[in-house]
Amino acid sequence: MDTFQPVADRVEIQALQAEFTDAAMMRDRPRLAALFTPDGVLRMPDVPIELTGPEQIRTGGEALQEQWEFFVQNTHPGTVRIDGDTATGRAHMYELFRLRDGRQGVNHAVYHDRYRRTPEGWRFTERVYEIRYLDTTPLGGTAPGATRPDPAAPATEDRLQRAAAALAARGFAVEVLDGAAAARARVRELLPDGASVLTTASETLRLSGIEEDVDARPGAVKPRLLAMDREREADELRRLLAAPDVVLGSVNALVETGTLVLASGSGSQLPAHGGGAGHAVWVVGAQKLVPDLPAALRRVQEHALPLESARTEAAYGQPSAVNQLLVLHAPPRFARGTVLLLREAVGY
Repeated sequence: MDTFQPVADRVEIQALQAEFTDAAMMRDRPRLAALFTPDGVLRMPDVPIELTGPEQIRTGGEALQEQWEFFVQNTHPGTVRIDGDTATGRAHMYELFRLRDGRQGVNHAVYHDRYRRTPEGWRFTERVYEIRYLDTTPLGGTAPGATRPDPAAPATEDRLQRAAAALAARGFAVEVLDGAAAARARVRELLPDGASVLTTASETLRLSGIEEDVDARPGAVKPRLLAMDREREADELRRLLAAPDVVLGSVNALVETGTLVLASGSGSQLPAHGGGAGHAVWVVGAQKLVPDLPAALRRVQEHALPLESARTEAAYGQPSAVNQLLVLHAPPRFARGTVLLLREAVGY
């Protein structure tokens, strides 16, 4: 029997690894937690998570899985080294995931394990999760019946505050305001008397009343542009668009790590936002917050573009297009950038 005991131990430990994955996939957190010793620890430094004891592992895991839209995990057994009633080993993981906030991707990871023999069989005393490769390219598939995050729903307060802190760390001036009325009042305070101010095409500005306020001011650029001949005065029109004192607009997506994403069909509004204006002010509804750049690009194509195309079809008889993109990881060097981040959803 002694000859076969190491083989039996190895088979049981590999079954323990497989049981962990099955419990995770079936969302059976009590069963997963029972695979650990009373002092067992589950560590995921890249998340970051550290849970000690079966109860924390159960409740922490339940909180984590509430964030999933779907999650697929495959385990590939690695090495197991047995030393009496203890052992060490590794399990290699391949995972697909999409969270309810839009984060998604594929990763390869390794669990570094310690095991102990107990009266109930082998159990984990420690699992440490190490990501070796992460790809956040948007996934082409979905789970049958899975629901995608609502792109029109406002982000939570904690996510707004994280985004505000990230914007500030990148050099943007940022203010979190209650809603459109507060933004309308704040814009009036921000605009200097006599400044040339350009309002770019934005449902956020239109619906909030900001566009109406600003275009009635002396120095408003848009009324001048609308009165100009687009062929005969094309050069002057281009200069007015590119370098106003202040440009006011919105974004199509705000990445939670502090990046602004603007899309345009003609490109005419991007030079001012990209540094041509002396001061750029972006009014951003809470529904535009996304977790990463791939989610931002998906929001542009799948949410903003269809709505903008419906608007341009009604107004001009032709659909819109994403022909240019401006991605701002920081304010332009010779211009100020201010983000007014709203707690309510405004525009699209």
